[in-house]
Amino acid sequence: KMQKYLLYNSVDPEELSTLKELSTIEICKVWSAVSRYIYRQLLQKTAVDIGVGTFAVVSVHANVEEGKVLPVERPIFILNKPLKMFYNLECDEIKIPDETPVVQPNFEEIAAETHFRQEIVEHCVQETLLCFAGALRENKEVEFTFR
Repeated sequence: KMQKYLLYNSVDPEELSTLKELSTIEICKVWSAVSRYIYRQLLQKTAVDIGVGTFAVVSVHANVEEGKVLPVERPIFILNKPLKMFYNLECDEIKIPDETPVVQPNFEEIAAETHFRQEIVEHCVQETLLCFAGALRENKEVEFTFR
């Protein structure tokens, strides 16, 4: 599944047919539903692999005051290793705890929150991630904002 994001060539506009048909507001609606789905999973200590990487919650130590350290749970996004290597990216080495279950997005559940068919939601997400991979390939700066 992740292989399709390892791009040797630029993204062909033909591969983005769903994105072309949706308005920016509709694309944002889909990603808001995806974001809420990921949030619900993280609350249950479940990681979500979206193809290019994984959202997870990890324990980190925060320095609160001099000499005092507080363990806190922090949501993170970890880019998949083959993608990091393929695009020659430097990222912090963070490991998801072994006991953390990892799921794929449940597009049926996500679609039920939107007024779109499941296949539209799935294609919208995959095509957006293709654009993301295309930006990585061309060394462009990308900003993905999740609540």
